[in-house]
Amino acid sequence: MSLEKLTDCYRGILTELDEEPGRDGLVGTPLRAAKAMQFMCRGYGQSLDEIVNNALFDSDNDEMVIVKDIELYSLCEHHMLPFIGKAHVAYIPTGKVIGLSKVARIVDMFARRLQIQENLTRQIAEALQQVTQAGGVAVVIEAKHMCMMMRGVEKQNSTMFSSVMLGAFRESGNTRQEFLQLISRG
Repeated sequence: MSLEKLTDCYRGILTELDEEPGRDGLVGTPLRAAKAMQFMCRGYGQSLDEIVNNALFDSDNDEMVIVKDIELYSLCEHHMLPFIGKAHVAYIPTGKVIGLSKVARIVDMFARRLQIQENLTRQIAEALQQVTQAGGVAVVIEAKHMCMMMRGVEKQNSTMFSSVMLGAFRESGNTRQEFLQLISRG
C-alpha cells in the first residue's frame, strides 16, 4: 500500500466533493486519511504464521477455552464504513493450547481488512481450527454497522450477530449450549 498513492486518492476525493484540499483545515487531511486507511487495513500485511509465532503449548486440557468480549473494528467492504463490536471465541483443545493474546490477534488480523461480518466470523473460526487442530471451534460476533446507522435505513439501535460452529460445537447441542450460556453472562 503506497502512502503517496493513497494520499493522492484522498486529495482527489476532496476535490470531487467540491472541497479545496489546500484550505487550512484540509491541508494535512489527505495524508492523515491515507495513514488511517493503512492502519485500518493493516491485516492485509499480516499472516497467520507470524501472528501465532509458535505460541502453541502442550496441554492435557480438553475442556472448553473461551475468550469473550474481544473488541473488533473493521470496515464494511460494501461502503468502506466501520463496523464495531466484539467477538467471543471458544475452542476445545486436543493436546495444544494457543497463547491467549494470539486469539485476539487472529481476530484483529481478519478484522483489519475490508470485510463483511459473516466472512469475518468464518475466517476467525477456520484460522483457529487450522492452528490448534481443536476438537471444535465456536465464534460469535456482535457488531454495529455504520453503513446501516449513518446512511440508508439509519437504524441506530440494531446489532448484527453472526456465528460459526465447527467440530464439537456443531455436532453437540450440549457443547454449543454451554458456550452460548457462558458468553451471555454479563
